[in-house]
Amino acid sequence: MNIIIIKYNAGNIRSVDNALHRLGYEAEITADPEKISKADKVIFPGVGEASSTMSYLRETGLDNVVRGLKQPVLGICLGMQLMCSYSEEGQVDCLNIFDEKVRKFQLPEPNLQNIKIPHMGWNKIYDLKSDLFDPSLEGEFVYFVHSFYVAQGPDVAATTDYILPYSSALQKDNFFATQFHPEKSGPVGERILTNFLKL
Repeated sequence: MNIIIIKYNAGNIRSVDNALHRLGYEAEITADPEKISKADKVIFPGVGEASSTMSYLRETGLDNVVRGLKQPVLGICLGMQLMCSYSEEGQVDCLNIFDEKVRKFQLPEPNLQNIKIPHMGWNKIYDLKSDLFDPSLEGEFVYFVHSFYVAQGPDVAATTDYILPYSSALQKDNFFATQFHPEKSGPVGERILTNFLKL
């Protein structure tokens, strides 16, 4: 299987590659549009800031490459947020694969539970609606690090509660995305990555 991890100016790419190695898969990390377009599976991970990253994607033409992909594509964390229509992080228009806006978490008033931003650590996914998840994953815990979230809309594929219920995964056609980090989510994350690679 030809697996491509898109190389761009966002961190965390190597940890995704390492997770695939643990599962017995080899991936190529590249920004080559032809290789990306011909891949069997494409992973679009990322940790970083939305507006500067979108500027880089537009400058390199990778924005149009990602939008035009027909094979299964998995966006992770910032990758998921960049696949939405707009982000409040830098007030930037994004790839518009999912017609959803990315919003900044707002602390509740009064903050009686001492909730902190970013949302960091393990939390539960539920109400799963995608081939990314098998039924046994309902209610399992995965690992998050994020200050911005995607509200629940027609493309929601999993829900998580932090301050409010939000979309912890999305799916539309061949595009899949997770706000959490499957590559850092232990055996549960490995099952989700395996489900994606078997699509």
